[in-house]
This record gives sequence, structure tokens and C-alpha cells, in this order.
Amino acid sequence: MRAITIRGARVHNLDNISLKIPRDKLIVITGVSGSGKSSLAFDTIYAEGQRRYVESLSAYARQFLGQMEKPDVDSIEGLSPAISIEQKGAGHNPRSTVATLTEIYDYLRVVFARVGRRYCPDCDIPIQGQSIDEITASVLEHFEGQKTQILAPIVQGRKGEFRKELDQLRRDGFLRVRLDNEILSLDEEIQCAKTKVHHLEVVIDRIVAESRRRSRLADSLEAALRAGGGVVMVLGDAGEPETFSEKEACANCGRSFDPLHPRVFSFNNPYGACPECQGLGTLLEVNPELLIQDPALSVRDGGIAFIRSVDDGWTALILRAMAAKYHIDLDRPIAKLPKNHLNRLLFGTGEERFTVKWERSGNTGEWMTRYEGLAPNLERRYRETHSDEIREGIGRFMSPQPCPACGGSRLRPESRAVRIGSHTLPDWIRMGVGEAAAHVDDLAPTARDRSIAGQALKEIRDRLRFLNDVGLSYITLDRPSSTLSGGESQRIRLATQIGSRLVGVLYVLDEPSIGLHHRDNDRLLQTLKQLRDLGNSVLVVEHDRETILEADHIIDLGPGAGRYGGRIVAEGTAAQIKRSKESLTGLYLSGQRAIPIPKQRLKGNGQSLEILGATEHNLKSINVRFPLGTFIAVTGVSGSGKSTLVDEILYRALARRLHRASLSPGAHRSIRGIDKIDKVVEIDQSPIGRTPRSNPATYTGAFTHIRDLMTRLPEAKVRGYKPGRFSFNVKGGRCEACHGDGVVKIEMHFLPDVFVPCEVCQGRRYNRETLEVTFKGHSIADILKMTVEEAADVLGNIPPLKRKLETLSDVGLGYIQLGQPATTLSGGEAQRVKLATELSRVATGKTFYILDEPTTGLHFEDIRMLLQVLRRLVASGNTVVVIEHQLDVIKTADYIIDLGPEGGDGGGRIVAEGSPEEVMKIKSSFTGTALKEYLGSGGSPSR
Repeated sequence: MRAITIRGARVHNLDNISLKIPRDKLIVITGVSGSGKSSLAFDTIYAEGQRRYVESLSAYARQFLGQMEKPDVDSIEGLSPAISIEQKGAGHNPRSTVATLTEIYDYLRVVFARVGRRYCPDCDIPIQGQSIDEITASVLEHFEGQKTQILAPIVQGRKGEFRKELDQLRRDGFLRVRLDNEILSLDEEIQCAKTKVHHLEVVIDRIVAESRRRSRLADSLEAALRAGGGVVMVLGDAGEPETFSEKEACANCGRSFDPLHPRVFSFNNPYGACPECQGLGTLLEVNPELLIQDPALSVRDGGIAFIRSVDDGWTALILRAMAAKYHIDLDRPIAKLPKNHLNRLLFGTGEERFTVKWERSGNTGEWMTRYEGLAPNLERRYRETHSDEIREGIGRFMSPQPCPACGGSRLRPESRAVRIGSHTLPDWIRMGVGEAAAHVDDLAPTARDRSIAGQALKEIRDRLRFLNDVGLSYITLDRPSSTLSGGESQRIRLATQIGSRLVGVLYVLDEPSIGLHHRDNDRLLQTLKQLRDLGNSVLVVEHDRETILEADHIIDLGPGAGRYGGRIVAEGTAAQIKRSKESLTGLYLSGQRAIPIPKQRLKGNGQSLEILGATEHNLKSINVRFPLGTFIAVTGVSGSGKSTLVDEILYRALARRLHRASLSPGAHRSIRGIDKIDKVVEIDQSPIGRTPRSNPATYTGAFTHIRDLMTRLPEAKVRGYKPGRFSFNVKGGRCEACHGDGVVKIEMHFLPDVFVPCEVCQGRRYNRETLEVTFKGHSIADILKMTVEEAADVLGNIPPLKRKLETLSDVGLGYIQLGQPATTLSGGEAQRVKLATELSRVATGKTFYILDEPTTGLHFEDIRMLLQVLRRLVASGNTVVVIEHQLDVIKTADYIIDLGPEGGDGGGRIVAEGSPEEVMKIKSSFTGTALKEYLGSGGSPSR
């Protein structure tokens, strides 16, 4: 059997394991959270495959590539080139979109440049070429009496030295050229920097534009058109050349256009980007909604941010005078102010002026002025200030708004005016993947167009089909990549890989089913099998039941997490795993263990939170009720509007009202019942820190109590140590040789950087004097190396620490070290650290918890423990809302809000509401159908 043979893998918690993984198969690695799945798949197999590939390159090339450290493994044989498709965001580049990520946009640019028909952006009529007589007449009209230079463009916006072009111009008898706006003689040596973008025109003639020289002017223009390929540039006294074309000009206004080229459709290129927003599609502006601190307060009482007083100071004097002029009541609640009054407060009076009277120290006076308005004032100060503190303070009240010039399309007017049929390029990329796939043929309406754009259309069609196959039909092509979830961006990269048609590759994927509804799971599985059938090995870290059952080979790690895991519990086919008594996965697959359904569905406390008229994105002006004191699951196919409803509207509105957060909620009419809760908490899977200095002890606040404990010890008191002495982030107690990191980075030029334990502190992060202070024989460094369970035995008698350590154990994290770097925690572990942090706080019983797919990265057994914790929160009177696809979670909910029925424009409606039993009866609900099949089979774990 052809196989990848691994001997002695010891990365992280892997227990010196050896195994054979069959090649050209679909292999699933599963096991409880923290059992070593990612350590085996990504940190061992993929890392070694990537390292070997990079080592095959030259030393010069290696210095430009991110290198991977050799994993701690004795040997790996039979390894193919490896590609990792991880569950991570697609980056934060504001210029990156779904269309650019998949290269669909590049092919669309080619199609529009070669097949599109140009329209005048001013007159909205088709563009047609100008004759030499028309061009001559236009020049005489626009440059009458001016000394002009007739130029023929040779090079426009290209890099190179252009020696061949310059030599040809000399041979043709030309005397001068214009290089990057500078007139040069061809008799001298002209040097063009090879790495810079250049503009080169040849000077055909220098002539005063007047009617009596019309004949010579026409001859010069004709010569320029021949030399410039149908384009001529005329440079007058103003210094800005005007372009004329015998091919493209507006018959109405006479405006000429350069020939179409793919670059004029690129928003990353100055030839195509909107000049107002530079191709970003948005401008950072003050958001009026964020300025209103509390609509129930008046302006005088501080209802609007930055208006601190209406009684003292010159600004307050102007504000009062303006309010008197326009009869604005500064003592009236902002919510009750007329709209035009509020607009004057926020946006000013324009050019309208009014009289301001003043009196000071017995002197009086008056002057005429205008009121700038709070929003324009802040934007001006933001642009003009040199203070980072002021810019940061104002920036909290700013948000990206669609560019008014391009409407968010990113392109300049000339590019937006090109059409194929009735659609422009911005029209096209605003479509969802499914809609675009149905209209690909519209891009080539004639036989001639199809012969020109046939290959590009094939690439567009294939990429759209692959995106559709992985369940992304609802995503619009212009959606910024920064807004994609980890699962969505992973499936986009997966679709791109299918399109590459590579063979003999090892693909390593991290939970590709995340964010995918049960209905669409089969399409994803078919995609993975398609990759396998091309002749590739597909290695998937996964907990999804269907994916596990469809795998050719399963590797189950465990039996526990952390130091209790890292061993192979079971290996083989799904049938073999089911027969294993040691495998938790096998017990859940076979139905011997299952997550129980609650004996009774909670009805709540009789109160509810209700969103009215939600219209953000694809929501169809829906009213949604959340019964308080219950466990609520918001479900629906991908793109149906779940995150828009819960994250963008509900959470932002609650956080803004309850905690004065600088967040702008999505479009909705109102929310009722906010007074019934006192706190909102969102727990997501983002990292608890982005540096190794952040860890579970620091995030949960346990480290503060540990440092206080060490400070109260007799030895610390004698030495006068304060809590800062036991921090590895500040000078004093930390080891200064490694600045408290415990490791020292050694740069190896074209080899990967090497991190070695600090020779001074031996990786313990503190200096010798600090480590001499001990509690029960344990120094601060020893305590940070303890697992949560070990720390509970040593520190369990200290009440504040006991509560935090117990909650970490309750959520299944007893195996992690207190000082484990945040960068080494999985998404599921990070989320449970956050959950434990919230649980350890004193609950009021009126908290509203929001969790977005909390089962990411969790095994069936982990989900069981998580549900117990969430049920504890609800039992205390709190409300828990989860956005979820996992049927084990959905079946235990007290109340389900099912959105759909489809994604994108086909979604945004409430398909079903009620208990799982009630939702199962709704035939139009895909969630209800899945629940019915699932519970009808005896309730064994499904997803």
C-alpha cells in the first residue's frame, strides 16, 4: 500500500506516535479538543512537507519565503508536496474581494475590455470614433490661440528601458520626446529606469492652434494618429494634455477616450480606480449614529458626544446662538427633536450666517458667523491634527461609508460606463455566485463575442461552479474578504484548488464543514472526493459525523486532551472505529453514547426582547422575538441572515445601549425589551491574545490574584516586592536577557529563525531573585507551568482563584497550562477560556449571552460538556443565543429561530419559530427536515 509513514512524532502533546496514512484517499483525523489533531496534521505532516519544498529552492529564494521549523519527528516517508487550507480569515486587505480572491475579477476585466461597449459617462450614449476633421475642429475649439504640442503616445504606464522604441523613433527622423512630462531631445542619451512606470510620447509638431494653420494642424494630427495607433495627445499652455481618438469619442460632447484595456477596470490601478476613494469604495467619515450617546438625553445633558457644555466657552456661545436662530430646544430629548433640528446640530448651517452676541467683563459685542456642525468639525480635526490621541478619540466615532462618487463600485466613471448588454462591471460583481453563474452567457451575446471571450468565460464559469459546489452560492462577488468567516474563506480557497486541477498533492484541511448547514454538507463531501479522485491525498481535521462516516480512513486521537491525549486510540474504517470500545468517537458514532435531549423545554420568564423591522443586508423587514430566560438557537442555511440579525443588529444595538460601545447597528426600526436585561456578552472564537505573552492566566484575571498571593508571602514582604515584580511584562522581576519571553530568537538569514531557551533563566522568564519567592515550594514560573487541574490542587484554597480554576475545568480545559501562550490555543479552546472568564464573574441573572458557532473545533464529548455549561447559565435566569448548524445543539434548544429559506436574496425571512418539535413540523424548513431525520433515527449524533 502506498502510504505516508510517520515514525516518532512528538510535536506538542503527541506521544511519540508512529502510523501509516494511505495516500490518494480521504483521511479524517478526529478526537476530543486538545487531543493533538492539529499537531499531527498541520504542525507535523504539513510543516514537514512545506519545509522540504522550500529546502528544494535556492538559498536566494528561501530568504523571501516564510520558513517552517523542522517538526519534532524521527522520520516521515512518502510525503507529497503539501497545501494547507486552514480555517482562517482571508486577510484584512480592504482591496481584496471574493472576485479578486478567486481570480474571477481578472477574467471579467479581460472580457469587458475586449467585448464591452463604451458609453459616455456624461451623456450616456454609445462612444464612436472621431474623424480627422472632427479632431481638428475640437483642437481648434479647445486650444484656440495657444501654443500646442502634438504628441503621439508610444508607452503609457509601463515599466522598462524602452531602448528599442527610442532607437526606432530616431531612425524615423523624430527630434523630441516627452518622457514622464519632461521634453527631451532624441540627440542626447535617454535613460529609462527599468523598475519604474513610464509615460513616453513623441513630439510630432509644435504649432499655435489657429484657423489659418488648420491645414498644417490636420497633417500633424494625422501623423500623430499613425504613430500613436489611432490616439493623439495635444498639450496646450495649461500643461495638461487632452487625448483624442479616431476610434472612440462621444458624438454629443466630443469627449475622447483611450482604447479599452483590462487595467482601466482595475481598482488597484490609477487608470481604473475612482479618484475620490482611490479604489477602496469607501471613505472614512463620522457616523452620526455613533455621536448620539443616549437618545433619551437632551443636548444639554450630554446626549451627543463631544458637546460637553452648552453654557461655557465660545463654542457653547455659538451653539446657543444657532439654537436660538433656528428654534432648537437644547433641553429636549434627542429622540424627540425634529429631524431638521438634529441635522443642523450634526451637519451645520452651511453658508447661512447668524448673529452671535457676547458679554464679558462688562464688555459686549456681536459678530456674524456660521455653525460648522459637529460631524464636519470632527472630520476636519481628524485630518488636520498631528496628535495620535486626538485622531484615535475621533476615530471611535467614524466608520467607512460608501464613496459618494462611485457608489462603492471602486471604479472611475469612464470604467463604470462600459457595458455588455445592459450590465456594467459593477452590476456584474454585485451579483451572488448563484445568480452570476446563471448569467455567464450574457457576457458574450454574439458569436463574435463568444469567439473572442470563450476561454475567459470558461474560467469564470468553472470558478463559479466550484464556489457553488462548496455551498457559497449566496456570497456576492464584491464582498470584501475581511468580512468572510473562517469557514467561508476556507471553502473559497478549496474551490480555487479544485480549479487548479493539481495531481499528486497532499491537501490538509481544518474543519471545512464549519458554517455549513446540514442540507449543503453533501455537496462539500462531493468536492473533497473530487479532489481525491483527481489523484490527491486529502487529510481533514474534522468532527462532522457525515464526513467521518464518508472517509476512506479515520485516525482517532485521544483518549483525552493535553497531556492525556496525543495517542492513537483507534484507526481504520468507520465500521472499525464503531467497534472500538476505547474510542469516544466510535461510541458516539455507534449510538452507544449520545447527547441527551432536555426532559423539559424552558418557557422563559415571560418577558422577551423583540427586533422590529430588521432590513440590514438581505433581511426582509422581519420582526423577531427572543424569549428571555431560555436557550435559543438561530439556524438556517449559509447566507440566510443569521449573523446579520444577531451580530450586526442585536449585539451592536444592545452593546451600544447598555455599554455605550462605539458600534453602529444594522438597519432596523426599533428593539423592545432592552430594559429587561442589564448586560450583553458576545463570546466568539477570536484569539484571546495575539502574542505569546497573553495566556489563560492573564486573560481570566487569575494572574492578578496569583501575583497578589506571591506579594503577600513573608519572603516577598521582607524584600519589599510589589505585584509588578511578578509580571514578565515589566522590568524588575523578569529576566532581562529574554525580556520575559523565556526564549531568544536567533535570525538565520535564509534559514528559518531559531528560538532557543534563554540561557540566563532557562526558559523560566524571571530572574533568580524573583524565583526565590515560593508558595508551597512553587515559584511563580512553576505555577504558570501547571495545568489547570494541578493549579487547583495547589491554589484551590484561595477563593478568587478557586472560582476561576473550577470554571476552566467545568468547560473542559483542565488540561491546559495557566501560562500556555495564547497563540497555541485552538479557536474552540480560546472560546471556552472566554466562556470560563464570564462564568467566573458574579452573574446577575439578567445577562444576554451571544455565541457564534460555539461547536467549532469541538468533539461530541466536548459539545456535551459545553451544553452543560450553557444550561447552567440559563438555569440562573440568563438568556443564551447561539448561531449554530450542529444538530446536537439545535435539538437541545428551548426555542429555535430558523431563517431562510435560502441564502442571499433568497433568504432573510423567518421560516420557522418555536421548539424543535414545532420546527420539525414545518415542511419548508431545512433545519426542521434535518431535525426530523436526525431524531427519527434515534437521536444519534448527526453533525
